[in-house]
Amino acid sequence: MRTTSRRLIAALALTPLLAGCFVSGEGGSGTGDKGGSGGRLRVALAVPPVQSLSPYSNDATVLSKLSVAEGLTALDKDGAAAPALAKSWKQTNDTTWTFELRKATFQDGTQVTAESVVNALDHASAAEPKPRVLSDVTLTAKADDADTVTISTKAADPVLPLRLASPALAILAAKAYAKDGTASPIGTGTGPFKITKLTGKSKATLDRYDGYWGGTAKSSGVDVTWIADGSARANALRSGDVDVAEWIPTAQAKLLKKGTRHEVPSVRTDSLILNTGSGIFADASLRAAARESVDGSALVDSVFGGYADRAQGLFGPAVPWAADKRVEVTGRAKAGTTAQVKAETKGKTLRLATYTNRAELPEAATVLQQQMEKAGFTVKQDVREYTQMEADLLAGKYDALVFSRVTLLDTGDAVAYLASDFTSDGVYNIAGLKDTKVDQAIKAAAEESDTAQRQQKTMRAEAEILRTDAVVPLVHEKVVQGISADVEGVLLDPRERSLVDVDTRLK
Repeated sequence: MRTTSRRLIAALALTPLLAGCFVSGEGGSGTGDKGGSGGRLRVALAVPPVQSLSPYSNDATVLSKLSVAEGLTALDKDGAAAPALAKSWKQTNDTTWTFELRKATFQDGTQVTAESVVNALDHASAAEPKPRVLSDVTLTAKADDADTVTISTKAADPVLPLRLASPALAILAAKAYAKDGTASPIGTGTGPFKITKLTGKSKATLDRYDGYWGGTAKSSGVDVTWIADGSARANALRSGDVDVAEWIPTAQAKLLKKGTRHEVPSVRTDSLILNTGSGIFADASLRAAARESVDGSALVDSVFGGYADRAQGLFGPAVPWAADKRVEVTGRAKAGTTAQVKAETKGKTLRLATYTNRAELPEAATVLQQQMEKAGFTVKQDVREYTQMEADLLAGKYDALVFSRVTLLDTGDAVAYLASDFTSDGVYNIAGLKDTKVDQAIKAAAEESDTAQRQQKTMRAEAEILRTDAVVPLVHEKVVQGISADVEGVLLDPRERSLVDVDTRLK
């Protein structure tokens, strides 16, 4: 592979992944026979589709977890950019990269060409709202010839190959894109599994795509069921109704048989997000009071059963460089007394939201409610399934949110997460944060190409964000995945982007 930023990208890696390589077909055997030696896999996922599996929504992760669609690049076992639909690339100047495509076909039988890549990236750039991965960058793609694409950015983007590995930038066939700006991955991806049927928000049927460039999958297909309730997912695994169940609640984990419970170090951080744009937490002193009232350490054993560490910041132990580069947080607003909080809120009830897809979050919300009420707040919980509340969250209709976020989900690069969640124009800015110093700090990190300096500037940006009390980190989770003893080759991914690939099968 040719790339002038290989050292930077490799150094941004987290920890080695726990089960094989996360690039479907690249380095894997991909030798499953066409008779489906592994049979059909039955998989239970936690978060039902928000937008019919659109790559421009949170659904994008499903496309990578199930090996349905691919981008130009992927993340390898060390978190570095690796070939996917692009077999190689090179950087020609600070803002321009050239990608050479491999021979591949879409699941509708059409060829992957430079024009189809340009079409896909143009649609992603034009999507409303923008995919999170494009919060801090503007892409321009051009076909040089049938197999060569040049991608330019308005400003230097040292981690562009990592960015292009985002599930939101999956390359789909031309027929996937509708005039209204939506995109459908049903039968239009390039991965080893093809979506043949989507039944609302409850089920999906995937069949093996025998034309996959990376080899024939060992499973003949995947039957997906979305089960929002964590206990129900665990029960489905125990009863043999599914072969793989993601995100097993910690209360259920020890009830699983030995060998079916798999603990995964995760880049997932659970936090209390405060709405800085409107409501009571537009007041910095009340945000400070909320921050001082909550104690994440109380959740580690009581709620997470030890499957978590108390949060030290936005980035936890699975981001190994963060701890040594952490910057002291200064300049925070001062919190008032309990009496002052009661006086300033004037009896207003704050809406504390969370969602049921992760079973621990409602329990955590109850603990936080008790802690905040002791500090003088009046709290009412709003607990629903995530897809029912996402629009309201982004519209700022809650005062506070108990939120679980995979911090390196979108690109594998920490800066992209900060940009999407905390810049003034970030597309996933649930906190409604608009702070010039935060924007400047994130921009400085995004423009830095030196690895050590980029990491240090990332931690300076983290300190600026924490200064605002828009987010109060609580715990760093350890994810538990449930896998039947009859299954092999499931990917245990700290970034939670991969689960099933060409080598996953029933024994």
